[in-house]
Amino acid sequence: MRKIPTVFRRDPDDRKRVLPEAEPSCAWVLAGEGVATRKYDGTCVLLDDDGVWWARREVRPGRTRPPGYRPVMTDENTGKTVGWEPIAQSSYAACHFEAVARSGSWTPGTYELIGPKINGNPERTAGHELVAHAEADRFDVPRDLAGLREWILAHPQFEGLVFHHPDGRRAKIKHRDFA
Repeated sequence: MRKIPTVFRRDPDDRKRVLPEAEPSCAWVLAGEGVATRKYDGTCVLLDDDGVWWARREVRPGRTRPPGYRPVMTDENTGKTVGWEPIAQSSYAACHFEAVARSGSWTPGTYELIGPKINGNPERTAGHELVAHAEADRFDVPRDLAGLREWILAHPQFEGLVFHHPDGRRAKIKHRDFA
């Protein structure tokens, strides 16, 4: 799991806003490459090939990493390190346990943990659930700033979109990037 870059460059004077130009590493999105999927508003978890569950965790610069933490990358802009911690020590452990209990079979991969105790439950689920990132809803969306802004603002129930390139690259755009 690497931090997913935003499709458009961020305004250096207001990092919450995007500029009408592509982030160079995401120009493939505007060229019409890849598939757009729904970005769920929850927290990322991973089931590894050994059947072990992990929770995504960001560690700020100067902070102690939790036991068993597996760093993946450090963000150049914020200095935060993104990685995985064992799910059992995550603050979402009980929510995750409930979500896993809802189904008997899970395949290795990443999932979005959503539910009543996750981010204020913007997905409005009755209980905690795991949504496989590989199985997220796919959409045919515009590939320019104005078109994406219009599409995303017309779908306020979505946190945003994640674009998946066949070679594994990903890019995102969030509803709040246009708010």
